[in-house]
Formats: sequence, C-alpha cells, structure tokens
Amino acid sequence: MREANSSSVVVVDFWGNGFGMRVRIALEEKGIKYEYREEDLTNPQRSQLVLDMNPVRKSVPILIHQGQPVCDSAAILGYIDETWKDGFPSLLPRDPYDRAIARFWTHFLDNKVRLLKMISTFLVFSTQAMFLKSKSDRAKEESKNELIGELKQLEAVLGDEQYFGGANFGYLDVVLIPFSSMFYGYESHGNFKLEEECPKLSAWVKRCLARDSVRKVLPDSVEMYELHKKFYGIE
Repeated sequence: MREANSSSVVVVDFWGNGFGMRVRIALEEKGIKYEYREEDLTNPQRSQLVLDMNPVRKSVPILIHQGQPVCDSAAILGYIDETWKDGFPSLLPRDPYDRAIARFWTHFLDNKVRLLKMISTFLVFSTQAMFLKSKSDRAKEESKNELIGELKQLEAVLGDEQYFGGANFGYLDVVLIPFSSMFYGYESHGNFKLEEECPKLSAWVKRCLARDSVRKVLPDSVEMYELHKKFYGIE
C-alpha cells in the first residue's frame, strides 16, 4: 500500500452495495490505505455521519478525504483517479474518446440496466427488480431474457479483450465487476448458466476475481443472493 494515512481516507458504505464496492476496489488498485465504516442499510435510520457527509441524498458510498466528503460512485472514482495520479496506476484511459466510451457504459449500467429509484433504504434496480419480483412464469421468463440481453450487450463491448480496459484492468472493469456478485443469484433464480449465455463475460469475471483488489472486496455470492431474496420477498 502507498503512503496515505488511513485516517485521512474513509469509505462509508454497506457491504452489499455494488456502487460502494467500486470505490474500495479502486482504492485497492491504487494501493491506498483507507478506513472502512459500515452503514447498515437494513436499518431505515441513517447514521449521523451519513447525514452530515451527504445531507442531500443521505446515501452511500461516501469517500471522506482529509475531512471532505465526495459522493456518488462515478464522481468518487474520478476523484480517486485524479487525486492519486502521479506514480499510481490510472483507471481511466488516456485517450479522450476511450474515456468518453467508459463513462457512457457506466451511465448505461447505472441508469438503464440497474438504477430505477430509491425505496426505503434499498436501491431497487429496474431489470433486476422485474426479474426477481416476477410472480408468473411468463413474466419471469420475459424479464430473464431482458436481463440476459443486457448482459450480452456488455459482453459485446468486451469483445475478445481480456478486460473492458483492453489488456489492462481499468475504469470500466472497476465499475462493472461488483455486480457480478449477483450472477449466482441470477442463475439460481432463473435456472440458467451465465457461462453458456455469456461465455466471454463469465471468463472476464474469473480473470477479475484473480486480482487481489477484487477478491478482497466482493462479498460471498450466496450471501448476496440471500440478501436480495429477503428484500424482494423470494421464498
């Protein structure tokens, strides 16, 4: 780990929050020491720390650097890449066009595939929510196919590359890999194998999991599925 006093870098997050996992993976990739503070999103009452550091959204993740808060995972990733730049591995591509493409797919994931709205203390995701909450077999099959279709879109972006960043693990990999922690849940709930539907995407997940930064941060996939089952009322 590089020299950065852990007390000067604090991450406030919930263990099952994919958006917050991005932040911790990015810090691990940069080799920055940090203090982690868990915010229990199963409790409807936000901590005073969150209320003070993010009074607008009252949400996590929050990066606190030298007492100053930075909120929203995409904004935090940009801050991390700019703050720890010289002598540190870069997350965003150097080429402006490649940077724009990486940000476009981040927006796609956050706003089209996943983020729908905030209900109570949990983030509810559009395609995922439809898939996990479907009651009829027909609705479940339709939403499963939509989910797989969106994953195939991401796989097409990956193509034959090792990572979304090309030969090197980068920004878009950091953005996307946290949500692979629910792939087991998707497979179990929909009775399909992602390796058969999206073989290149599955191979990418395995490569990412071989990295210490990812392996340290990603939660157990069974625990993630159990968390979502409880939230969505799946028996």
